[in-house]
Amino acid sequence: MSQNVVAGFSPRSSIFRGKVVWITGASSGIGEALAERFAHSGSRLILSSRREDELNRVARLCTAAESVAVIPLDLSRPESMSEAARSALAMAGHIDVMVHNGGVGQRAFAADTEYSVDDRLMRTNYLGPVALTKALLPSMRSRRQGHFIVVTSVLGKFGLPGRSGYCASKHALHGFFDTLRAELWRDGIQVTLVLPGYVRTNVSINALTGNGAALGKMEPGTAAGVRPDVCAERIISAAASGKPEVTVVQLKERAALSLSRYAPNVFMRFLRNRGL
Repeated sequence: MSQNVVAGFSPRSSIFRGKVVWITGASSGIGEALAERFAHSGSRLILSSRREDELNRVARLCTAAESVAVIPLDLSRPESMSEAARSALAMAGHIDVMVHNGGVGQRAFAADTEYSVDDRLMRTNYLGPVALTKALLPSMRSRRQGHFIVVTSVLGKFGLPGRSGYCASKHALHGFFDTLRAELWRDGIQVTLVLPGYVRTNVSINALTGNGAALGKMEPGTAAGVRPDVCAERIISAAASGKPEVTVVQLKERAALSLSRYAPNVFMRFLRNRGL
């Protein structure tokens, strides 16, 4: 196991055998790793992202799944989530596990970021998942079961220079899904929030700059991050155990979380010296 990750987990993924698992952002990174691991658990998979060709590539890797279907969608269009949910329900009958993994990053200071970029970040990272959740809730509540696995970020706990819109969207996810968990536990609805730190994905390459263009480069922190497969194992283990929240972080990120909670004034001074 990578030394970057907290040790001591034993996945109980067989609980997802035969379950219908819908994963957004499934065409690469954490989403692709989750698709492969849910497939090995014998799940029935629905894979979504904007890139249908990449979804089909991932689907071909999931040979151990009971079934695999592909539904392309764009989370930045929340108004289209109801139709996507209708398609998924017509295809599978119900959704047992909704994995909200799709999203987009940011690399620009707030004063240098056009409002259209903030709007896109909130639509993709927050409003899209919320719209999809609301479209699925009636079906889940009627069956009195359902599980939302929501991949947020450690930046859902604190702010970081150069990530204002991204942090806002992740804070919003925490607020919504923490509340949803408290409201719907009697209906058998579970929520697991996932807080990754740096994970070795294309998140920095695809991150939005101030004018909306992609950054287009791999940052050192991301390149040295936790492997996606290790992150996926942690997520599935936490969800199988019914945990409300799990962090997947390196030591320095865990220290930042602790500092932000227990010494906020010191942490605030630390952030003043941070650049992009």
